[in-house]
Amino acid sequence: MVRFDDPSPSENPDGLPKVSPLARRIHGWSWQAFPIGMGTGAVYVTLSGIKTRSSILTTVETVFYVLNMILFVLNTTTLLLQAILYPKQAGRLLTDPVKGVFVPLVVLSFATIIIGTINYTVPSGHSSPDFIYVLFWVYTGFAVLLCFPMLMIWFNKPHDLSHFTPAYAFLVFPLMLVGVVSFNVLRVLEHDDPRSVGVLLCGYFFQGLGFFMTFIYICIYFIRIMSTGFLEGHQANGAFVTCGPPGFTALALIQLGQRAREILPAHNLVSPAAGEIWYATSVMSALLLFGLAVFLFLFSALPYWFKLHKHLNEILGCWALTFPNVGWISTLALLGNIFEIKAFYYLHLMMTTIMVITWTVLFTLTLVAFWKGLIFRSKDEDVIKDSITISFSRRSSMSDVEAEKHDKRMRSSGEVV
Repeated sequence: MVRFDDPSPSENPDGLPKVSPLARRIHGWSWQAFPIGMGTGAVYVTLSGIKTRSSILTTVETVFYVLNMILFVLNTTTLLLQAILYPKQAGRLLTDPVKGVFVPLVVLSFATIIIGTINYTVPSGHSSPDFIYVLFWVYTGFAVLLCFPMLMIWFNKPHDLSHFTPAYAFLVFPLMLVGVVSFNVLRVLEHDDPRSVGVLLCGYFFQGLGFFMTFIYICIYFIRIMSTGFLEGHQANGAFVTCGPPGFTALALIQLGQRAREILPAHNLVSPAAGEIWYATSVMSALLLFGLAVFLFLFSALPYWFKLHKHLNEILGCWALTFPNVGWISTLALLGNIFEIKAFYYLHLMMTTIMVITWTVLFTLTLVAFWKGLIFRSKDEDVIKDSITISFSRRSSMSDVEAEKHDKRMRSSGEVV
């Protein structure tokens, strides 16, 4: 197997060939790279809720949308190469009870791309409602097929309550986000289209499933901090994950309720007043959940700076400051529309500005950490250990003595030559 070995004939002191920087990057990549794209998507999702629109704002949102797609392709391609070149490392990341919780984030990243596609390609005519409808079912199927196996892996092993983190809820997040994706899809489907009923019901179904499952994780989180105190170190970032379930559910309920006002009467379903009842109930429920989301945000933010370890090699965890807060921030703008209170618009604009500043700081620090090799880079010995075999061209250039020496070292490390 090719290991991107250094083309120069020099070797390490132990007689093994040097490993190229590219190989160390591919081997060291992880599923924790996806929150970077999700944080980027969080920027254009919150910006899209600003009431006063302009062409400049739309251009900025489109730039973030394109950057998000680039990051998604980069992450998926690198992890695919890792699975091909270093299957042991790839399998280790998938089955690890801690690191495996980040695998479903690939689905969440896909959700932000779908939302961006609806916002920026459908109005311009580059995408059709039929294409968006297909994407919705692709996302739903993708979420179910990925989340359930990962849940089986995670629950197959016991977990220490003293080390519990809300980030474990990522295993259910893709199912919960079906509701968010569905109301965005309903924006481009005609309300009298028969397909809209299925999308509406599916959105409510999975939003309820995802929220109540993640709410159980939030309860366990409170039990944990009652016994150990606030989360410290890199886990302090995970506290912000608790804002996601109530915030996104509040957002989804209001938006799905607005669609139900049109869809249910158009198809003569339930009763003539069903649409208005669903909408009114959704607004009331969303307001309750919005209050919970704001409380959890403040509860996570107040002790954050004092509990966080300021280490640059833990910068990836800090991206939890962005995307979990999108739900309740976007709900601010909707509440302003519903109750005609301008204070909600000002709060939304303020939090959106903070979101953009946070993204700028995190993206800069992430680039610095990447440049310094603090993230996404493995050690030479780890790459060599997970290599199946040395490249044929490299081994054929060795003398018999060198080849025998290499084979002996590979056998001693448990590798097949």
